[in-house]
Amino acid sequence: MKNKAEYYSQQYNARAMIPDHPYIFTRWLKESAQARRTHAALFDLPYGEDSAERLDFFPTFRREAPLLVFIHGGWWRSLDKSDFSFVAPAYTRAGINVALTNYTLAPQASIGDIVMQQVRALAWLYRNAEKYDFDPKRIVVAGHSAGAHLTAMLMAAVWPAFAPDLPADLVKGGILLSGIYDLEPVRHADFVNVDLKLGEADIDVLSPAFMPQSHPAPFVTAFGGQESEEFRRQTELLAGAWKANHVADVALPESNHLTICDAFGTPGHPLQQAAVQLIEKLAA
Repeated sequence: MKNKAEYYSQQYNARAMIPDHPYIFTRWLKESAQARRTHAALFDLPYGEDSAERLDFFPTFRREAPLLVFIHGGWWRSLDKSDFSFVAPAYTRAGINVALTNYTLAPQASIGDIVMQQVRALAWLYRNAEKYDFDPKRIVVAGHSAGAHLTAMLMAAVWPAFAPDLPADLVKGGILLSGIYDLEPVRHADFVNVDLKLGEADIDVLSPAFMPQSHPAPFVTAFGGQESEEFRRQTELLAGAWKANHVADVALPESNHLTICDAFGTPGHPLQQAAVQLIEKLAA
């Protein structure tokens, strides 16, 4: 039997399990560049003082429409919001505004620092809803991989404790794509923890699976059928911990850890439809 470090490094090294991952990343870059050329958007809006505290905003055609916030993955240490512009058109065409957030990458920032940057991003968006013409009472957050971890942390956040002008139910729903919700295995995965520097004391305060939701926001989960057993376990762990508000798990038998994002950004795909339905059910 492999030792713990070998096992978790193999289970969580998603790129090593996807031989064509360079092609996928290149395709995303091309599709994202096309989305930025052909769709109205505001780029690099500052939500904080750090140079990485920026977001892109893709408006929809409807006034006071909902807002979908997408948080990218990359093990908290790679990729950029601009790599995922391609997901926005499927939602703006459905009458939903889209914001994509950035954050300082590890090892320059800890995961705790990154969580707080995303808290600041959501607070900034809520406070600027009128300026950007979206409904602050219909903010839904989606994230992929490390971004799904950050999404879940935002769903556990006690917003009035951060600032008294923020409502407890600031995040009205979540879409969690193949995330990491129990960080204990990650601190044993040497290939990534060399940058994250997670210690035993970090696990409970950074693992949303061991926290309650701060309010009963509905959420959808998904993971790819071509993913490792650990990614499956992570999703099932959070779905069980927060089962009262878990409205759907979308089966994606043909998807891997990366192509799940293609499903999320494809109009008419069951995952995209589940996300739109979750958002549309929110009270106006």
